[in-house]
Amino acid sequence: MFKKAIRGITLLALCALALSACAPAATPAPAAPAAPAQTAGWCSGTKIVFFPGGTSGGGFEEVVYNGAVQAAKDTGANVQYLWSDWDPAKMTSQFTQAMATKPDGIAIMGHPGDTAFDPLIDQAESQGIIVTSMNTPLPLAQAKYSANGFGYAGAILYDAGYSLATEAVKESGLKAGDTAFVWGLKAQAGRGERTIGVLDALQKAGITVVYQEISDAINADASTGVPTFTGIMSAHPEIKMVITDHGDITGTIATFLKAANKKPGDVFAAGFDISGNGVTAIQGGWLQLVIDQQQYLQGYFGVLQICLSKVYHFGGLQINTAAGFVNKSNVDALAPLIKAGDR
Repeated sequence: MFKKAIRGITLLALCALALSACAPAATPAPAAPAAPAQTAGWCSGTKIVFFPGGTSGGGFEEVVYNGAVQAAKDTGANVQYLWSDWDPAKMTSQFTQAMATKPDGIAIMGHPGDTAFDPLIDQAESQGIIVTSMNTPLPLAQAKYSANGFGYAGAILYDAGYSLATEAVKESGLKAGDTAFVWGLKAQAGRGERTIGVLDALQKAGITVVYQEISDAINADASTGVPTFTGIMSAHPEIKMVITDHGDITGTIATFLKAANKKPGDVFAAGFDISGNGVTAIQGGWLQLVIDQQQYLQGYFGVLQICLSKVYHFGGLQINTAAGFVNKSNVDALAPLIKAGDR
């Protein structure tokens, strides 16, 4: 149902945009018109390299991948997928490799940040390669190349972090002086804005914070984080809330809490990016609150952006995919879609 609906919305939007562009051309010999968007395969022949982010099968990135796969089916684009283990250095090296294949477009995760990524993006743009970003914005590159099709599909990171922490304090009932453990990625340029938003909101509420940066190993494989989590919880028995700024870690929270000898509800757990494991954790009482980033849309619009820019020369779109929260009050309604990999 969801996939049919998004295809319908996309086709209607494209029809409207195509009709609005039907004014007479100023040149005496206009180029042949592109295939109508309502025609199957309207983006066929377009070669795209797509970065889902982490590892194949990961709770968050697999949904991003599913959205991209559906967009490829709907448009006819030829899409190659590169998994990066959420490693910014690997993302930049893979981007260089992707450029060498001379694609029409590259859809990237912005985790390396503008400083590391922009010189490579400059090279790609100079070769006529369309670049667009998902999940983590690259504001400088987007401002520079928006007219060429550089868009963004994802959350506004600082705002998402601040909103989650504010809602978590409200729902948990924590008071000034209580302690929360934040496991985040503050040190990552750009991507760290979400963790900073969390920390700022907790500070404003007067919450004492125990902070731990997510290591590269845990970033790539959340299951390796058990010793880190149990060590912190043991050293700080006063912790009443845990906020995890990582989709796969959020989905693994029940494992961490069990390893720390906690029971459901002993600690208020909140995090980012709902997944099938996250649904089970909420229903089991281990996880109380998740901000829904609707990552399927990040994948879908990453591919669609490049197709729109390649075929119709549209500029970059700014799409905020973080719509709201998931908790015990609404998880059952969303569970079938989430477990099917559509949310």
